[in-house]
Amino acid sequence: MAFKNTVYLTVGELAERSGVAKSALRFYETKNLLASIRTTGNQRRYDASMLRRIALIQVAQSVGFTLEEITNELASLPMNKNATKQDWQRVATKWQKELDSKMNRIQSLKDNLTGCIGCGCLSMNKCHLLNPEDILHEQGTGAQRLFDE
Repeated sequence: MAFKNTVYLTVGELAERSGVAKSALRFYETKNLLASIRTTGNQRRYDASMLRRIALIQVAQSVGFTLEEITNELASLPMNKNATKQDWQRVATKWQKELDSKMNRIQSLKDNLTGCIGCGCLSMNKCHLLNPEDILHEQGTGAQRLFDE
């Protein structure tokens, strides 16, 4: 179907092309991650550009970005038309920094996991090597040593 020389996809076609369930597409729309237009019969139609947005959502979720983070970034991209190369570059540059930070936290967890699990005290208040006299409790609850940067 085409309106104004633009190809629009039904929710079924979008689901098939993207590999994402129809219910997830409708959910994404309620979160303003996707947009549709309505036909005179009140059926959803999606611009083909939504396929790139869906791909970005899937990739971002697979590396640990939350829907809130994804929503915030997609809000800066044009809706119902293809984003430019510069738009995608801006997203990539911002997310590269965030991915680097996530990777550093993951590496820290990997490097320290055995020590924390091996200690067994969770709060580490008994660990005389890593947390003498429970000094980390002043920084808050949880595994404070893992999140120092």
